[in-house]
Amino acid sequence: MKLARRQDGKTACVLVLLATVMAVSAQGQRRPGGGGPGRNPTNVAGATEFEVNNVPYDGRFAFIRLRFTPARTGYGGGGGYFGGINYQWDHDYDRADRHFMTILNELTAIGVSRGSNIIAIGSPELFRYPLAYMCEPGWWTQTDEEAANLRSYLAKGGFLIFDDFAGPSALGNFEMQLLRVLPGARLVQLDIRHPIFHSFFEIPNLNFTHPYMGMPSVFLGVYEDNDPSKRLLLIANYNNDISEPWEWSDTGLFPIDVSNDAYKLGINYVVYSMTH
Repeated sequence: MKLARRQDGKTACVLVLLATVMAVSAQGQRRPGGGGPGRNPTNVAGATEFEVNNVPYDGRFAFIRLRFTPARTGYGGGGGYFGGINYQWDHDYDRADRHFMTILNELTAIGVSRGSNIIAIGSPELFRYPLAYMCEPGWWTQTDEEAANLRSYLAKGGFLIFDDFAGPSALGNFEMQLLRVLPGARLVQLDIRHPIFHSFFEIPNLNFTHPYMGMPSVFLGVYEDNDPSKRLLLIANYNNDISEPWEWSDTGLFPIDVSNDAYKLGINYVVYSMTH
């Protein structure tokens, strides 16, 4: 697959800004129930209202957002968060997804499909796509069948991005659910030497912080057979939320460099997953 050249920092900044301006014009085409100021909450019972808008598979890259049944209470049973059980897998949908796909299309030569698709973690449809994104894994729950589906997806070459979770309780739930998918898996902290941080943009350091909580970010991964010489199966943005700057990058809510850095990480993840 042919990919565009890496862009230097200034050029990338300009292109990101141009692309996000272009994304503004698409806001009027937002899907019913999509994200936006005030965020319209959804729940699992209403998930099919989103899924009917999925783009049919046509061989092009599509952004896949994973749907799961959220925990009934907060991280580790700690009560509500953002008003109860409504803000989990769909957090930042669908503005973040659309903006990111616009940026990906502008900066790379990857054949990008329009929109984004929501696919349940237990669906066989997932196997059509090389990469999938899960938001708020601190709320993640699953059946044995769903865990087995994700395990098979990873074994067949799929790559997972976990994003938007912070604090020890969220990490604990993520680890517990991940071990159901990959028994015996060891989460390791990735450092700047890992190729994923150099697959398209050259990311000079990992001095990232959560965009609105301020805590230091940690990038976690799992290798196939727990062997660092083998394929990286997933990346988890712990104490981070890269889809939040994606969502609001056309509003000025976050500084330009925060939005640019979030886009750079996302693009690197996609390019790495498509080339490894």
